[in-house]
Amino acid sequence: MVSSLTRTEALNLLTMYNKESFHIHHGLTVEGVMKWYAKELGYNNESDYWGTVGLLHDIDFELYPEEHCKKASELLKAENVSEEMIYSICSHGYGLCVDIEPKHQMEKILFATDELTGLIGAAAKMRPSKSTMDMELSSLKKKFKDKKFAAGCSRDVIKKGAEMLGWELDTLLEKTLLAMRSCEESVNKEMEKFE
Repeated sequence: MVSSLTRTEALNLLTMYNKESFHIHHGLTVEGVMKWYAKELGYNNESDYWGTVGLLHDIDFELYPEEHCKKASELLKAENVSEEMIYSICSHGYGLCVDIEPKHQMEKILFATDELTGLIGAAAKMRPSKSTMDMELSSLKKKFKDKKFAAGCSRDVIKKGAEMLGWELDTLLEKTLLAMRSCEESVNKEMEKFE
């Protein structure tokens, strides 16, 4: 799996269709999380591909929320993004907005972590430190169980993602928390350009 875009091209594409800092921050976070997982799971030589898929996974969400993962395909084809990468990007909407099933482990990771990064990010904002660096797994599990907290982050999708991967939910929560810690500083630094 080789990215058909450079990192600069992918970031330019993201910011062409996304102006709100929330959406840009989410894309950068999922990029970092995906790169961490690529290295963690032995796909180091594919980490740029995994990262690009993470960066662009919500390319259409800000402008076309009702056509999420459908409009993405059209936007990405217009930029000559490979069919393989388009499939990977759109597969995270499986069962919600498209019937594109995550097949590769990378696609399953994206499916499992997309909603979870939102939940972890919301939990971090509630902390005095505003950071994942001092967040404990036990604290995250409490937030996960509280259905009123970050209600827009689907617990069912997160659980289904863990099942797809053949992991215990705690394993997914812990690994994704570590992944977010690994990129938090670089994401915050890069976000300075957009604020």
